[in-house]
Amino acid sequence: MAQTARDIALDVLLAIEERGAYSNLALANALKRARLSARDVGLTTELVYGTVGRLNTLDYYLAPALKTPLHKLEPWVRNLLRLTAYQLYFLERIPAFAAINEAVEIAKRRGRKASGFVNGVLRGVLRNQQQVKLPSKEKSWVRHTALQHSHPEWMVKSWERAFGREETEALCEANNERPALSLRVNSHRLTRAELLQELQEQEIAAHPSPVTPFGIILHEGLDVTRLPAFQAGRCTVQDESSMLVAQALDPQPRERILDCCAAPGGKTTHLAELMGDEGEVVAVDVHDHKIELIENVAARLGLTSIRTWAGDIRRVVTEAGTFDRILLDAPCSGLGVIKRKPDLKWRKFPEDIHEIASLQRDLLNTVAKALRSGGVLVYSTCTIMPEENIEVVRSFLAAHPDFEADSIAEHLPATVHGAIVDGCAVQLMPQQFDSDGFFIARLRRK
Repeated sequence: MAQTARDIALDVLLAIEERGAYSNLALANALKRARLSARDVGLTTELVYGTVGRLNTLDYYLAPALKTPLHKLEPWVRNLLRLTAYQLYFLERIPAFAAINEAVEIAKRRGRKASGFVNGVLRGVLRNQQQVKLPSKEKSWVRHTALQHSHPEWMVKSWERAFGREETEALCEANNERPALSLRVNSHRLTRAELLQELQEQEIAAHPSPVTPFGIILHEGLDVTRLPAFQAGRCTVQDESSMLVAQALDPQPRERILDCCAAPGGKTTHLAELMGDEGEVVAVDVHDHKIELIENVAARLGLTSIRTWAGDIRRVVTEAGTFDRILLDAPCSGLGVIKRKPDLKWRKFPEDIHEIASLQRDLLNTVAKALRSGGVLVYSTCTIMPEENIEVVRSFLAAHPDFEADSIAEHLPATVHGAIVDGCAVQLMPQQFDSDGFFIARLRRK
């Protein structure tokens, strides 16, 4: 039986909940197998990311219409109710009767006895829609914000302490927006203006990134792999904030560069491009299967200066000699990329942040040993948590008098200078430029 957009969305939600699948990967795999129109691909994507992103809010709205607690229902019933409630509350263009009727039809196909239950609950939700209110800000600002913008309460509390209430609300709101699709021009082959002209000739709407001189923002989603420029290696996909990492390191031709946690290769290949593909970029990843990802993107972009190395970075540091520059894009909580991976909100807990920060400090201490005198080290993460970012850098500098903070402003566009911290680092927030949340720090060995 041909599956509808809602059927496929439900399957993806079940994969995320029951098998721990990542939302972006599970959705991509499901869409590859399905034969959907462009419109239904868009609907499926909206239903998956919207339902996952608004999970606690949807459960709050469903609770008054249920006699049996949500967590005791069969997983497919629970997720069918959630994705339909998402349509009722957040998708005004879909008529309520149509959303409920579709849910009932899905229930009939998956378990006929449940169809009456699903129908009754959803009609109850519809009746209660105007009566069910969120807790007031005055009674509990944290709970109100967590439900209004669909984030865990611990996360809202943590951000309130770090950034204040106004910034926290803006951050949570930004995390619920759909991310833009951005391309990085392969500067070793052409200019950004030339790539923009090529896209314009193909009637693809795009504009230059205000964050980085190498970025282009597409106005609509599309299958980038079908673009002639992508296939010919004239561009690749990368977020604007992420492009700033290689710029901050500022690699020079004929230098020896170490990229410590390199997969899938976006920053690695950008380093090689900025060097004019002259010199050596040693790209390391602990996972063998991820090395192939780096090699594939390097081959597509026509870069020959990249040498891959699978293994523990501690062994690499002892065996590979010294480097002129080192990039440590460290493992992190990923809380700067929630808009791309909304399930991250529900997978992370406060204790995770402390464990990850400890790992980051260990990695930074380890890789610093391979930097030559006068060399530059860039530490970066795709998170916004101070414990994983500026606090790690300050701790490292306090323990390593042979290192110093190095000014980062001259290596980054003026548009992001307002986000500079301690002179040597930049903390980009998702609400600032509609890009990912990213932290980048530049250090130098004396």
